[in-house]
Amino acid sequence: MTAGHDLPALDAAAFRALYRRLRRDRPGGALTELTPERVAAAAREVRSGLRISLAAPVETAPGPDNPDPAQHRMTGALAGEVPDEGLDFARDRFAMNIHGDADSHLDALCHVVYDGTLYGGTDAAALTPAGAEALSVDLARDGIVGRGVLLDIPRLRRVPWLEPGEQVGAEELAAAEAAQQVRVGPGDLLFVRVGHRRRRAEVGPWESATARAGLHPGALEFLAERRVAVLGSDGNNDTAPARTEGVDFPVHVLAVHAMGVHLLDYLQFEELVPLCVRERRWSFLCVVAPLRLPRATGSPVNPIAVL
Repeated sequence: MTAGHDLPALDAAAFRALYRRLRRDRPGGALTELTPERVAAAAREVRSGLRISLAAPVETAPGPDNPDPAQHRMTGALAGEVPDEGLDFARDRFAMNIHGDADSHLDALCHVVYDGTLYGGTDAAALTPAGAEALSVDLARDGIVGRGVLLDIPRLRRVPWLEPGEQVGAEELAAAEAAQQVRVGPGDLLFVRVGHRRRRAEVGPWESATARAGLHPGALEFLAERRVAVLGSDGNNDTAPARTEGVDFPVHVLAVHAMGVHLLDYLQFEELVPLCVRERRWSFLCVVAPLRLPRATGSPVNPIAVL
């Protein structure tokens, strides 16, 4: 097994060749792998009925990895203004940078622009001031429901977390499968834990835009072989700094732009892991319900794992 720090950097030609091998142009992208039969089979993963959120709490305080935090403002029934009699309503307003480096979110297929196009060769002119005219998060409006599989890389390495800059390759994903006695298959929602959230909780936030653990671009061959429908991580999925010539987010380019795989960034698995250990299994029913945002490039999400 190749260790994360031994995985090769990719020059521009090698990355282009990998991109061409992985490219799949399918209407709707990899969500087409979530057939009704596979969704029904995923429902049979429910045994104990335990439910756990895979999202981190939305943060409204700025930090080194969150300079543009979500804004939450109460707009009604404020303290000191509530009448002593009669009816009133508490109300509030949220504003959020969907694609930040702290809050859990879903990347739509229109999120990544590469060589002037979106997924499937769609012209990037579809991105207008009014929103995305194609490949928006509305593709997932009926929800993403399937069999979730969590591969815990720090557990495999016997460390609490991967350090910023460390990478996970295809061989290590397969090794985690074997160690956890689970196998990723067609239509699965693959979740890869690198320990980002635990490190952040114990060490404190850092500028993760420039330093974080993630997948090596070659790991996407594992996803293509297994026909994964969705990829999620407790980090950004991409490693920083990137070691791919000319491409700062190679995993985003390969997953979203080449393969049509929706990404879930900055999830949290710290509550799920002990349940998986106790239940002695690493697969579960997973339900992801993005907001109905017809022209948006992504959405905040609260994926729910049901064991």
